[in-house]
Amino acid sequence: MSAGSNGRNEDIELSGSAAATEEATTETGLEPGPAEPAPAGEGTPEDELAALRREVAELNQALLRRRADFENYRKRVERDRGTAAVEAEASLLRQLLGTVDNLERALLAQDAGPALREGVVLTHRELLGLLESLGVEALDPKGQRFDPAEHQAILHEPVTGFEPGTVAEVLRKGFRYRDRLLRPALVKVAGGEPGPDAAGGDVQ
Repeated sequence: MSAGSNGRNEDIELSGSAAATEEATTETGLEPGPAEPAPAGEGTPEDELAALRREVAELNQALLRRRADFENYRKRVERDRGTAAVEAEASLLRQLLGTVDNLERALLAQDAGPALREGVVLTHRELLGLLESLGVEALDPKGQRFDPAEHQAILHEPVTGFEPGTVAEVLRKGFRYRDRLLRPALVKVAGGEPGPDAAGGDVQ
């Protein structure tokens, strides 16, 4: 064939292809649309950053709670340890109070010679000084209002020169160690009727 014949054949084929495409579009009633975008990921970088910030904030809150719990536990342990130490010290000091009583009774003895009395006075003074240096305070409430929290009434009777309800005589001193009462003072209360806690109870 000639070149002219080839050109006409190509035009016929192209025209036929275009006609076939147009016919297919007419039959389906659809027109080719734009290409669909590729599926996106699970989240944007901003979403991932926000999620990480929330997680960090939650971890910080959990850490603060754990730290607070630990501080409370540490303080409780220290408080319990301190309480146990003070109670042990108080128990030891109570045992020394009997020695103080014996020394004071020796000082009241009428038949004690000068040398013996001088030795007892020095021992008594040194022992009281030691107790005071350890934080022990003697309770000598003569003339004060009767306090059942710190005093134990042995006698309750009218006494000249003392108002009712006051301590007229201290039969045995009491002692306090820090905020703990080692033992109450044994006293005689002047006048009036004794209260429910004024008399009775074992002598400690």
